[in-house]
Amino acid sequence: MATGRTHRPATRSRGIPEATVARLPLYLRALTALSERSVPTVSSEELAAAAGVNSAKLRKDFSYLGSYGTRGVGYDVEYLVYQISRELGLTQDWPVVIVGIGNLGAALANYGGFASRGFRVAALIDADPAMAGKPVAGIAVQHTDELEHIIESNGVSIGVIATPAGAAQQVCERLVAAGVTSILNFAPTVLTVPDGVDVRKVDLSIELQILAFHEQRKAGEEVGPDGGGPAAAARAAVADDRKGPDGDMPAVMPA
Repeated sequence: MATGRTHRPATRSRGIPEATVARLPLYLRALTALSERSVPTVSSEELAAAAGVNSAKLRKDFSYLGSYGTRGVGYDVEYLVYQISRELGLTQDWPVVIVGIGNLGAALANYGGFASRGFRVAALIDADPAMAGKPVAGIAVQHTDELEHIIESNGVSIGVIATPAGAAQQVCERLVAAGVTSILNFAPTVLTVPDGVDVRKVDLSIELQILAFHEQRKAGEEVGPDGGGPAAAARAAVADDRKGPDGDMPAVMPA
């Protein structure tokens, strides 16, 4: 197989919108599940529901791939798996290095989904000398002093940063200087990179905070301003509206 350093995904040259690119892995996951169940074809409605999008958006996304399905039959599952995998660059080998082998880095190293999706963990790297040589997921951890040599010798273009926030930018700069052009960042910080380098950030704390926001909103809907729930809140609003011009105005105007 070719390495990631000599081949790039076709999505940019084909002019596929970034929003569509972001949804392709969702379609691929749903299609892979169908393929594993030996399902030969799938309708746009069924696939859209499995991927969590609407069918019109799915059909529009697939039109960028040149795939329109067959009326009355739907989409060929195996062909779509191949087509999306090709567009995402998953039909070739992508060597990846993981920098920062703490709890999170070790968990990523042990993740079994990399190989089946076209990614090969080429090296595990950590700044702690005590970690050097220790096996994690069957791979011996190497010291950061070897980072540049590791990237060059393995033809790495994708780096994963799982270090503490304070070390992430320096690690990022070394990765980029050594030739890495795509970075998946798990460190809780924003990285500064030059043009031509892609960064995807995964911040679990931010995702949890967003969920907390939605939970708070749901709790607010369940219990109205007077503690009586949404119905009581609605009744109070109607009562306020019925007051004459000299009546008391609510302390906070309704939105």
